[in-house]
Amino acid sequence: MVPKDYGTYIEPFVGGGALFFAVIPERAIIADSNPDLIAFYLAVRDDVDGVIAAVQRWKTDEPSFYKVRKLNPAKLSLAVRAARTLYLNRTCYNGLYRVNKKGTFNVPYGGYKNPRICDDAGLRAASRALATATILNDDYLSVLKRHAKAGDFVFLDPPYAPAGQFADFKRYTKEQFHRPDHEALAAEVRRLQVLGCTVVLTNSNTPYTRKLYAGFDIATVKTRRSINCHGDKRRGEDVIVRIKPSQEALFSNILSPRIEAYPSTRFMGSKERLLADIWSVASHLPGTRVLDLFSGSGAVSYMFKAQGKAVVSNDYMAFSSTLARAMVENDSTRLSAADIEFLTHGRATDRFVRTNFRGLYFSDADNLFIDLVRSRIAELNDEMKQTVARASLIRACMKKRARGIFTYVGVRYDDGRRDMQLSLRQHFKEAAQLINDSIFDNGQRHIVLNRDVSQVDVDADIVYVDPPYYSPLSDNDYIRRYHFVEGLARDWSGVEIQEHTKTKKFKTYGSPFSTLEGARGAFDDIFRRYANSAIIVSYSSNSLPNRETILRLLRKHKAHVEVVPVDHRYSFGNQGHKIGNANNKVSEYLFVAT
Repeated sequence: MVPKDYGTYIEPFVGGGALFFAVIPERAIIADSNPDLIAFYLAVRDDVDGVIAAVQRWKTDEPSFYKVRKLNPAKLSLAVRAARTLYLNRTCYNGLYRVNKKGTFNVPYGGYKNPRICDDAGLRAASRALATATILNDDYLSVLKRHAKAGDFVFLDPPYAPAGQFADFKRYTKEQFHRPDHEALAAEVRRLQVLGCTVVLTNSNTPYTRKLYAGFDIATVKTRRSINCHGDKRRGEDVIVRIKPSQEALFSNILSPRIEAYPSTRFMGSKERLLADIWSVASHLPGTRVLDLFSGSGAVSYMFKAQGKAVVSNDYMAFSSTLARAMVENDSTRLSAADIEFLTHGRATDRFVRTNFRGLYFSDADNLFIDLVRSRIAELNDEMKQTVARASLIRACMKKRARGIFTYVGVRYDDGRRDMQLSLRQHFKEAAQLINDSIFDNGQRHIVLNRDVSQVDVDADIVYVDPPYYSPLSDNDYIRRYHFVEGLARDWSGVEIQEHTKTKKFKTYGSPFSTLEGARGAFDDIFRRYANSAIIVSYSSNSLPNRETILRLLRKHKAHVEVVPVDHRYSFGNQGHKIGNANNKVSEYLFVAT
């Protein structure tokens, strides 16, 4: 009933909270218009010991019941008010909660022998479950209009429509729930669907309910009613209505909160800060399959996956493809605690990194740890687990370097930040958890490639092009910056370390984007090959070919071309003193060709 992935869990008729306490969501908003109920949840969350102490003071005989019932909850402390609510629930007739038109609780004494009033362990478990929840005393419409957003899961368990001629139980609060209220709720459900929420609603199985929610997935379930004076009549039928987000909402220009799970990097040229701009353009293009030709950090590929697309992610760098395979192609495989324990303990079968890179980037202990994990990865019997472990090691090595690059040796940029103080073992464990948390299944099949762009032959509805930017004033040599983690992704297979260089880099891969003429020709070839797809090109205003040239090349192959300029400041400079200076503030052009 609850989707595997969602943004915030919202339950505005929380009542007893059975589903909330079964799911215990990480991000939740629970609400109810019943002030006593919300006071109870707030007190259990914030002062569970006070609630337990207060409720144990009262006896359960009839005079004590009416004495406690008579207490004015508005004049009680939060803990005592919550204790009163709990006490009345356990000692009143049938555990019923009912108020009169003045909002006063009016259920009579239940007459139970030795009722169990206080479950200490249960209350403490509830307190832990409520610890991170937002708890509101408000009308459901107000809650939903203020808080619901695309990607959220909304569970609605309102006062039920009457299931029989004499059924009229709707007095949970002094404001009752009548037919116009049910019709307003049905209209709100349709608004939530268009907004992009997944909604599940429960109600009584009546022709009226079925008419209200006609067109949605309606399942009938047998239920046992807790409120009926005749025990043999406490059975009935309810419906569970499931409402999926509308297709328009799935492809709206609202970013899914799932994107926040992608581990941030300082990868050169990363478009992490431009995802909303890219999606605002892409959301208007038809089709499901997206090809990301130069995935780089993987942030854009992951964004398209989070937005419900089927993604083909490619990069000529093996370490970029490793990151994408772990978090884009992968939809379920994670490293268990036992896997992480296995990977981080034992003995390395070789000392390749310690021998070849000693004294360059990491301490001897960290180098030995890299060799240990390299060795243990080879012993994992699951290929995707190997990929997740390798991606975790790559991220750990980049985080341990002050700027995430390997163009210098030693620790010249060590400014004392936490990343510099952690060992690689600690970085690896944190990276493994972050990558585990980023993995999800959007119901589509994803493919990750590690090829030169000229060798990619894939059909796609949308092609996203973000190549290395050419400029005569700086180089775009990714191998020079990331050769260590590139070697790690390949386990240095098929590469020749240049022993004469201080950084022990290896020869760069050939790229047409290393020259102006090469970049111009590569763009023309890409636009020609994907002339039948919608094309989005991301390119910088301070790079070549210039804006006019790219427009001219696109218009050779596409009928409609638009340019969207986006102000952007890169967090990466070739020299430390250039990071964040005025020269890094540019317009990022998004060319859209259809």
